[in-house]
Amino acid sequence: MGVPVAAMPYFHQAQGAQPAVARSIAVLREQGVLVLDGPDGYESHPPKRGNPKAYPWEKALAGVRTLRKPGRFRPCGT
Repeated sequence: MGVPVAAMPYFHQAQGAQPAVARSIAVLREQGVLVLDGPDGYESHPPKRGNPKAYPWEKALAGVRTLRKPGRFRPCGT
């Protein structure tokens, strides 16, 4: 529909190691979704050691701001 989308998943390392996660992220990126993970977004935490209060909202907001730059967003199917 031409709407820019950014996602920054919050999960622990064991969840992130599940092969379906990597495939899902790849598919989202192929569809033009800006997925912020790793050093550019949220870096997975060890199981049972998450700290939702430390979620890096500044990285999420910075990612959303990049979607507003001309030429950054690529609609699905293009």
